[in-house]
Amino acid sequence: MTIFEALREDHQIQRELLEDLLQTSGDSQERDQLYRQLRAELQYHAAAEERALYVPMMANDLTQEKARHSVAEHHEIDEQLETLDATDYTSPAWLTQARKLSELVIHHLDEEEHEVFQLAGRGLAENQKTELAEAYRQEMARQRQDA
Repeated sequence: MTIFEALREDHQIQRELLEDLLQTSGDSQERDQLYRQLRAELQYHAAAEERALYVPMMANDLTQEKARHSVAEHHEIDEQLETLDATDYTSPAWLTQARKLSELVIHHLDEEEHEVFQLAGRGLAENQKTELAEAYRQEMARQRQDA
């Protein structure tokens, strides 16, 4: 498995959680559970992805700019999560903010899968792609265990 395949697996989990979350309403247990799960997945994924993919990409002139852009998008997503954290589940603004989060995340995932991965694929050695996948999976396991 390559780093790109490992990341796509988690991207699919994030897409499904977002879709499910946007179907919830009010101060429900389902909304709370899905939001907490999504929030954790996004944070774990960003931390592991930055370590396993973006650090090596930043060391390469070909991929440095894309890596920095993607890390900046992680910060935008974090800021949107903070906005959601500060908004009551019963507020009509909560769903509006959740949709904004969904748009940010989907844009980020699509950009990674259609632009970043292709560029990184040219900049990383073949053996490095599998080594980075293992590093990513280990970091995700560590993040989930520490939670």
